[in-house]
Amino acid sequence: MANLHGINLMLALVSLILLPYVLRFLKRAFWDPIRITKSMEAQGIRGPPYKFFHGSTSEANKLMEKSMNTPMELSHNILPKVQPHFHSWIKLYGRNVLTWHGSTPRLVVGETELVKEILSDREGGFPKYEPPEFMKKLLGDGLVTSSGQKWVRQRKLATHAFRSESLKEMIPAIVSSVESMLQKWVKFEGKEIDLFREFCILTPEIISRTAFGSSYIEGKRIFIKIDELTAICARNFQAIRLPFFRKLVPNQDDMEADKIERDIRESILKLIKRREERKENGDDLLGSLMKAHRENESITLDDIIDECKTFYFTGQETTSIMLSWTALLLAINTDWQEKVRSEVLQLFGDRSLTSEDFASIAKLKKMTMVISESMRLYPPVLNILRTVAKDCRVGNVLLPKGMQLQISPLVIHHDLSIWGDDAQLFLPERFAATANGGAAFFPFGVGPRICVGQGLAMLEAKLALSMILQRYSFGLSPAYVHSPVSRLTCRPQHGIQAVLQKL
Repeated sequence: MANLHGINLMLALVSLILLPYVLRFLKRAFWDPIRITKSMEAQGIRGPPYKFFHGSTSEANKLMEKSMNTPMELSHNILPKVQPHFHSWIKLYGRNVLTWHGSTPRLVVGETELVKEILSDREGGFPKYEPPEFMKKLLGDGLVTSSGQKWVRQRKLATHAFRSESLKEMIPAIVSSVESMLQKWVKFEGKEIDLFREFCILTPEIISRTAFGSSYIEGKRIFIKIDELTAICARNFQAIRLPFFRKLVPNQDDMEADKIERDIRESILKLIKRREERKENGDDLLGSLMKAHRENESITLDDIIDECKTFYFTGQETTSIMLSWTALLLAINTDWQEKVRSEVLQLFGDRSLTSEDFASIAKLKKMTMVISESMRLYPPVLNILRTVAKDCRVGNVLLPKGMQLQISPLVIHHDLSIWGDDAQLFLPERFAATANGGAAFFPFGVGPRICVGQGLAMLEAKLALSMILQRYSFGLSPAYVHSPVSRLTCRPQHGIQAVLQKL
């Protein structure tokens, strides 16, 4: 009897200890979804029904998987293909849709004025959301994911590295990288070439030389591993798993991601060590970070590694995709290809470009219009995520603390009510008056967290396109299969096959 009494007492104590956790779980998993759903419905905002544990991610994954395996015609109406869940839900529920990432409410914001208010916030009301574990491995706590004073400090360093004076000095390195690519293109003259594959080699070379003072050969292992980790992140972007369960029972992706992260870290450390051995500072991003590390103990070696990971990914991924879709549009619309070529030849002739051409590059108005329209139709970044820091009102919508906000540039860029019934057509003249397109156009983000590397991305694109158009005309290959897909960014699933013709 004494033993039984002791067991009962122990069970009672365990129950008392676990009770708060159980109540918290029940509140988060059942009561909060009911309460928030009713609150949002009262404001006219609805969405797919909440399902225990997965929320609405299971439905999203099914739509995405079906879309990836379904071919499409050669059309720029890509929202149903790239983000089929958003396309379906917006048709059913309206421009703002309440979704659920597990038990976390997530509002897909499709109204331009609300997007502008959220992204322009400077009071800290809509901070970056806590990224999932895989994204932390890919980007660390770098500029894209960090917040607060750390973000302010890192942003200042990155802004210095990519200021106008620095961009001008980067032109010879960019031109040299493009020149090396074009020398290899001689064997493709009159033949088919995969432009996406070529640009995926070019942009890592450029970011290596301009931001890290190394060649693509030195950084090749890092880029390969970054690409492998990106694929894992994309597969798990919608995954719902309990954190403690992941640590207890890691799956194949968990173990592979851990290994890749270690490899990336070791490669970046070797890069830093070589720079230290050569006793080079440099005014590039890596040099600025290393100098700041020596002068300021608050900038750790891990901070340098995380920032390098961020720029290795963002610096090559988004620019290669921007170049690829722009090339596709020029291959289809040869009249615009000729207009842009004439502009390039009028400004530069057939000579090689130098740092002295920095100011003239800004005069490439038609090219800027084409690139802007390309990023409108095919925005490289597909999702911008924020968190609601406290109960607040945005426009006429009352948002509860802890809700996540998901903004899709693709949704806004293809909105017929903003861009007109021809929103899915390639019309660069939309940007004849201005290249920024107003609040409804934000391929590099908007507000205080606008992409710090956008100047370099645009410079790379304009230089590469100028040098290509000086030498070649190109049309779309009959072998091209149009299949834009979401892999964190908007990628051509089967490449961009074109046929080169020497001018």
